[in-house]
Amino acid sequence: MMKIASGIRAVVFDLDGTMLNTEDIFEHAGQELMARRGLEMTNAIRHSMLGRRPTEAFTALKSLTGLPDAIEDLMAETKQIFQVLAEDSLATMPGLFEILSLTDARRLPKAVATSSPRAYMHWLLQKLDLLSYFQFALTAEDVTHGKPHPEIYLKAAERLGVAPSEMLVLEDSETGTRAAALAGAVVVSVPNRHTSYGDFSMSHLTVDSLLDERLYALLQVTEVKAPIA
Repeated sequence: MMKIASGIRAVVFDLDGTMLNTEDIFEHAGQELMARRGLEMTNAIRHSMLGRRPTEAFTALKSLTGLPDAIEDLMAETKQIFQVLAEDSLATMPGLFEILSLTDARRLPKAVATSSPRAYMHWLLQKLDLLSYFQFALTAEDVTHGKPHPEIYLKAAERLGVAPSEMLVLEDSETGTRAAALAGAVVVSVPNRHTSYGDFSMSHLTVDSLLDERLYALLQVTEVKAPIA
């Protein structure tokens, strides 16, 4: 299990399910997509899609369902359904603004690292007035290998000018947690009802929400030596 030689110097946020309640919206969008075809969006299908770049996620969906639709058509239809639903139900996850305020108080640079496309990420953050909180964002278009490959978090650390071991990553899924852990980051997993089935044993800390006081404590320490139970 990891040991960190220095304190936290930067924070990187996953987007879907970590910062925003978009997994709830995608659940309903996926159900509608499948219902239009006389099928059911099962947990097995959703679990195979969570945390992955769209092309990879819909490749998994086609593999498990045998749908003849082109991946591009499925993505476009899901996007349309999602945007309609998001107009009334998009929200931040509990504790997000508290964490943003704490990182601002500590003058810690912040970034977003998501498997989602840049246009989608920009639309969401702009809609909730969150863009100004972050120095930059890395998206599906910025990497060759999607999560759980560590590429996106290694790139984030490089752009932030810190060692991966000095970078705190907030993730909600096993896929994203594994990517951050493989990069050598300090990983705090915040699983929700969509992702709680996952293996988070590689996390430094697993919490129920961004309001957990152990997360606040971790952001204020000057030396992180071992995982917190």
